[in-house]
Amino acid sequence: MHMNSRRFQDQVVFITGGASGLGLAAARRFASEGATIAIADLNTEAAETAAAEFPGAIAITVDVSKPEQVEAAFETAMDKLGKVNVIFNNAGIDGKQQRLHEMDVKNWDLVSRINGDGAFFVLKYGITALLASGGGNVVSTASTVGLAAQENISPYSFTKGGLVNLTRSAAVEYAKDNIRINAVAPTAVRTPLVEHFIDSADDPTAMRELMENFNPIPGMPTPDDVADAVLFLASSEAAWITGHTLPVDGGYLAR
Repeated sequence: MHMNSRRFQDQVVFITGGASGLGLAAARRFASEGATIAIADLNTEAAETAAAEFPGAIAITVDVSKPEQVEAAFETAMDKLGKVNVIFNNAGIDGKQQRLHEMDVKNWDLVSRINGDGAFFVLKYGITALLASGGGNVVSTASTVGLAAQENISPYSFTKGGLVNLTRSAAVEYAKDNIRINAVAPTAVRTPLVEHFIDSADDPTAMRELMENFNPIPGMPTPDDVADAVLFLASSEAAWITGHTLPVDGGYLAR
């Protein structure tokens, strides 16, 4: 943990899903290390509230599933803040918990559109902004579910597994352009998204018990624990790390 560190002094950090959960935790961490923050979120009011926490920050309303909105969001950040140095490609949803043969096709489409296509659009237009800024970093939010199976969330699994490989392919393409592209793969973290996931399970009490005993390290990580990994990957300390998905999972995948 780099208390009083200024690893991101004078850098502009663009965060999707920045108004809550992992996005907001990372925003606070980046801002504490000198960055100017662009909070991009579907929830305008929450984005404005979050941006008000940080000097010089801006709030941008964006639905990542709509490419024209993502393109406009990066244009707004470039216009107002002059550059983009780091992108935390974090917006996502969990979707319904159903067995694959019972999966609501609309749910499949929604999760695929936001987590899959949306992550691609943020990379596409974000890399365009990074190229114009002389390089930079992307960190995407994948999941342990993108690296190992968990039942009843096949669309989520599909999108996060795809994002792990999209991270690799983009990293290889842009390495020569001074752009590094990595991902984090958290286990279940104490966020509003996970609270929703627990509450919407058939037996929320059993699901919470499962989540808290999911990993070899007992309990659940906090958003700050994941933010530490995001900041490391986005910092010069990770200068030779690209195309990597870093689990933040308390040993879950070691099994």
